[in-house]
Amino acid sequence: MTKLGFAAISLLMATAAHADTQELTVSMLLPGNIADHGFMEAGYNGLLQIQKDFEAKISYVDGIEPKPELLTAALRRMAADHPDLIIAHGGQNNKATEQVASEFPDIQFVVVQGNVTGPNLSSYEVLQEESAWLAGAAAGLLTQTDVVGHISGIRVTPGLKGRGGFYNGLMHTNPNAKFLTIFAGNQDDNQLSARVAQAEMDQGADYIFTMLNAGRQGATDAMRAKGAKQFGNVIDWTKVDPGVFAGSAIADVSIPSVEAVRDFTSGAWKPGIVKAIGLENPKAVSLVLGADVPADVKARIDDLRQQIVADQIDVSTEYEGPEMPL
Repeated sequence: MTKLGFAAISLLMATAAHADTQELTVSMLLPGNIADHGFMEAGYNGLLQIQKDFEAKISYVDGIEPKPELLTAALRRMAADHPDLIIAHGGQNNKATEQVASEFPDIQFVVVQGNVTGPNLSSYEVLQEESAWLAGAAAGLLTQTDVVGHISGIRVTPGLKGRGGFYNGLMHTNPNAKFLTIFAGNQDDNQLSARVAQAEMDQGADYIFTMLNAGRQGATDAMRAKGAKQFGNVIDWTKVDPGVFAGSAIADVSIPSVEAVRDFTSGAWKPGIVKAIGLENPKAVSLVLGADVPADVKARIDDLRQQIVADQIDVSTEYEGPEMPL
């Protein structure tokens, strides 16, 4: 029997067991701080929603440094308890989940914001590059210096796609703008993020897109001191700090894990696929603009949003330009 056939039988057996016991066990790996006011916290909120919506027995491991050997070890420990579904939150888990899923073919695995698949493995992602593209388009309309920046920490596929989306949105509305970008190596280091934000502002950036977790505050404080504006991501940062945030490229990464469990419990879950959720679902993906953004800019961005949903604009995630040195 093929691995795919075995996985299909295992999934049917698991679904039948749920029908008999009405108990679902879901474990989640969060390689970061669940109180980071960003990506990891959103993932944890998704797990709590799973517990509420599906009366699932949940468990999680957080605070794991995103190194392949540590992630693999954590996933193996979780798999040893044989939950029905293991969700690895974040594309940094791609390789580790691919490895451990092959070792535990009777357990189903999902990577949130991942791009890996297998006989018992699928990925679910919100297309944060679509809201990032709109953020870049807005930055191109708003910048007064024609210098726009981007800061992220870990070089993972979702971060690269978000950076590429932002850049191409910027080029769509302001092709003459100078783009500064850096992957500083850490999502949670506030001293580091403040330093790289300062470096970009020193080169003239008046709007910076930050794809950070707990380390966002350092960049925010540095930008507040200089009067620069920020585009956040994941959640609506314009409500958190309207004085600094011109907008936020929302990508509700709590949704993919909930959708994965919904599919799993209904029998619709499939291994071997990457399921994408984009601007067509505004609860999952959208750009929020601050109250002080001019009405004509908001109208232009809404028109661009409609064009993306209608497939009239292709959201490119490619970027082959220079990066700032650390």
